Amino acid sequence: QVQLVESGGGSVQAGDSLRLSCAASGLPFSLYVMGWFRQAPGKEREFVASIKWSGSSTYYLDSVKGRFTISRDNTKNTVYLQMNSLEPEDTAVYYCAARRLAVDRYNYWGQGTQVTVSS
Repeated sequence: QVQLVESGGGSVQAGDSLRLSCAASGLPFSLYVMGWFRQAPGKEREFVASIKWSGSSTYYLDSVKGRFTISRDNTKNTVYLQMNSLEPEDTAVYYCAARRLAVDRYNYWGQGTQVTVSS
């Protein structure tokens, strides 16, 4: 049974930092592309960042480039999202997701962790 468990969310002030973690189990972690998505109230879920198995290829939503960094530790089956210079617009539920490299669709999802940024 595949499980993705996020942690590290919380309530912070604008300009602060948070690091989200996502621990994966039940899948060959190093073979999967890992991604972070977010969904703000009243909005659709959007892609935030992704990272391929080796960590050498990363992709970001334009609005988080230079502020967020995705990384992974294949020995711990964990993916991270370091979020710096947080803005109120970053407030959302953040979800971890996994997909096979050859598949476009993310088919495993975590339960989400809330990030709230106040001005």
